[in-house]
Amino acid sequence: MALQCGIVGLPNVGKSTLFNSLSNAKAQAANFPFCTIEPNVGVITVPDERLTALAKIDNPRKVVPTTIEIVDIAGLVKGASKGEGLGNKFLDNIRNTNAIIHVLRCFDNGNITHVDGSINPVRDKEIIDTELQLKDLETVENRLSKIQKQAQTGGDKAAKRLCDILLQYKAALEQGKSARTVHLDNKEDEKLAAELNLLTVKPVMYVCNVDEASAVSGNEYVEQVREAIKEEGAELLIVAAATEADIAELETYEERQMFLEEVGLSESGVARLIKSAYRLLNLETYFTTGPDETRAWTYRKGIKAPQAAGIIHTDFERGFIRAEVIKYADYVSLGSEKACREQGKIGIEGKEYVVQDGDIMHFLFNV
Repeated sequence: MALQCGIVGLPNVGKSTLFNSLSNAKAQAANFPFCTIEPNVGVITVPDERLTALAKIDNPRKVVPTTIEIVDIAGLVKGASKGEGLGNKFLDNIRNTNAIIHVLRCFDNGNITHVDGSINPVRDKEIIDTELQLKDLETVENRLSKIQKQAQTGGDKAAKRLCDILLQYKAALEQGKSARTVHLDNKEDEKLAAELNLLTVKPVMYVCNVDEASAVSGNEYVEQVREAIKEEGAELLIVAAATEADIAELETYEERQMFLEEVGLSESGVARLIKSAYRLLNLETYFTTGPDETRAWTYRKGIKAPQAAGIIHTDFERGFIRAEVIKYADYVSLGSEKACREQGKIGIEGKEYVVQDGDIMHFLFNV
């Protein structure tokens, strides 16, 4: 499945610097607002030591990790939902993302201006929250104006149900709450709501951009953010974006690890961000491996074997017969599929099997 996260934040909080450290695409990073004129899309390879271990065993012709797309947009300002700054065009750039990475400036630096004149990450968070909520309120009201009459006069049950959902969202947004605070009754309602593609329904990861000295333990600004979001169920990540950008420029893995150790970090911000994104979106990984290819596949936790097969190809799901499943630990300890088969470590699973993180799978199908 294609996973896409959108980076938002005020100008000069370090969004593009973080983006540069995350991906191979190089957004312009400059000390003035709106230096990102078009949305930048970068692709991050998801680091997974299990994929590396499987590739060492099978020595395949090709190794294919899974990836995350990051969309970086211009810094938003107060009034963006009404066209201020570079306006709501940029809000539309993140409408199709799975999650939002909200970058907050949590460092002092007199050489880098702040659009509101002072450092206050909680205030900055509330400005962005308000702009996203106002944009969603506009979306909800526009949709209501089209469907309300249909729901009242026709016999369209789906229209009536969607109207009820829209009214719930409208009430929450008018109170300054995000759409994700509305709890829908059932899967059918969730499906109807998903078609609205609201911005504040998306799960949020707050990235506190700190100076290098605060990269390990954070600082007072980080604690203010932590307190402000404690009821949201969001992820919080501490990253020194400028330091991460320096690390990303190093050529070898060994050099990057040495740099990380020098600043007291065990892993890069990229790796920590990806792990946070997976937790936030309830994602896990299964693998396929053999002499031709060793590959990682991302899936949403809780899916069953046929749906996992469908991630590879829709024919696999449509004609699913069964799955052969080897646990990662068994594959690594025994050293081959042949050895796992001889030791009885291959499970034969049907349509009700719930895929587990790290499973090595082979699907049998017929169409």
